[in-house]
Amino acid sequence: MKFGVVVFPGSNCDRDVAYVTRDLLGQPTRMVWHQDTDIDDLDAIVIPGGFSYGDYLRCGAIARFSPVMQQVVTHAQKGKLVLGICNGFQVLTEAGLLPGILTRNRDLHFICDRVPLTVENQSSPWMQSYATGEVITLPIAHGEGRFYADQATLSEIEGNGQVVLRYAGENPNGSLNNIAGIRNRQGNVVGMMPHPERASDPMLGGDDGLRLFQGLLEKVAALT
Repeated sequence: MKFGVVVFPGSNCDRDVAYVTRDLLGQPTRMVWHQDTDIDDLDAIVIPGGFSYGDYLRCGAIARFSPVMQQVVTHAQKGKLVLGICNGFQVLTEAGLLPGILTRNRDLHFICDRVPLTVENQSSPWMQSYATGEVITLPIAHGEGRFYADQATLSEIEGNGQVVLRYAGENPNGSLNNIAGIRNRQGNVVGMMPHPERASDPMLGGDDGLRLFQGLLEKVAALT
């Protein structure tokens, strides 16, 4: 399986993701510059955390118009796999690939911590290795991670089973319904504020995040 990791000016977790997919899991991985327009060779795209274009306008708002994102939208519409982590989640909502928005944290402070999360369901290839209701621990690091949507959109997300992760303990940022990660209706696109790539090596204190990538590989292998 071939992964692509998008690199924007200001990305800072791109190499972390590549370390997981290429070095830990041994999968072909290509760093995709934000101006690239050819991603047809890739099976899964990861939009990493960081501060794309410096977040000078609004998190993810400028990245949404980059040449590569036009291709990512097409990639997703074909049913191919897309994962957005932290800033990547923000980019996916700005691009219209996921509903809702990410706003300033409730207390207006940047949060860097490890938090417990409840796995809401396995209805995406990205979530295959987890059990519904399981509590895992992943790091968070964001200043604008409060998930928000109007009531109609929120009801639709909940009704369609699109929530994949919720904060299990104290809600760290004020996200509506404790939402920490969602998927699109088809399940091929997932966005989450926690960083699974930062919990993929036991040397970093845990490997709950590695299972996200392992489960995807196992799911794809079972289909081939």
